[in-house]
Amino acid sequence: MLAFIAPGQGAQTPGMLTPWIAKPEALELLKAWSTEIDLDLVRLGTTADADEIKDTANAQPLIVAAGLVGALSLFPHPSDAFNKVGVTAGHSVGELTAAAGARAITAESAMVLVRERGKEMAKASAITPTGMSAILGGERAAVLSAISTLGLTAANDNGAGQIVAAGDLAALAALSENPPEGARVRALAVAGAFHTSFMEPAVEPLRTLAATIQTAPTTISVISNKDGEVVSDGGEVLTRIVNQIANPVRWDLCMQTLKNLGVTGVIELPPAGTLVGLLKRGAPEIETFALKSADDLSAAKEFAGRHA
Repeated sequence: MLAFIAPGQGAQTPGMLTPWIAKPEALELLKAWSTEIDLDLVRLGTTADADEIKDTANAQPLIVAAGLVGALSLFPHPSDAFNKVGVTAGHSVGELTAAAGARAITAESAMVLVRERGKEMAKASAITPTGMSAILGGERAAVLSAISTLGLTAANDNGAGQIVAAGDLAALAALSENPPEGARVRALAVAGAFHTSFMEPAVEPLRTLAATIQTAPTTISVISNKDGEVVSDGGEVLTRIVNQIANPVRWDLCMQTLKNLGVTGVIELPPAGTLVGLLKRGAPEIETFALKSADDLSAAKEFAGRHA
């Protein structure tokens, strides 16, 4: 069985859309979405620097646009994917990429939602200075205890020996200075404590917008960040995505579901690399492919054919 997965914020890199805009179809899509959401995705994905694309309001639309361009380049007609891809999942904002890939919502709706998601989460981040740090290694119980003791939240439980703590910057600094035994701490290039109560101000505006978005039964099942459950109702997919803004991501459970479903191959959509790294450690029996640029499309098609 073949699965598509889509990365979340922090995966962005300067110039990541440069290989894709050489494809006329991809460039037209990006221009159309840019007009739709009043944000120059082409410039952000080609010439903007790291600081500009770190901005939550820019990073989130850019990441979803990259993922959708990758998916539509691999399968130009969405129906081409339906008999090849068994399941899809996204990490954090990548859930919107997955929802559009599963046709629970349209690509255009995903871009409208992610534009507002990014803006509202940026506003919420500005209320109180907060951040996120990845804890790599260490014993799970000890890591969770250290996070809790400092008043932080385990915002991303990513499995494969990686848990992301989020919250007050001083507490994150204390965690870095005194990491759990056998662990190391790395600050993430994000502007706030995502997937924690600090993001509550962003939830209601997104819920209001989501109520105006038409959903449909999924053509490909979606694995939810909430609990690793498989969801096929488009409305439920969207409701869960909105609620996850202020709740932890359980990517460890998503990876377990991929294994339980018998997935044999996973393609990570652009900007790829982060999630396949987790899978290689957490589910080494699943073969992975990182679709990083348009140059990878031929190999990705061959990979998809083997696992469809």
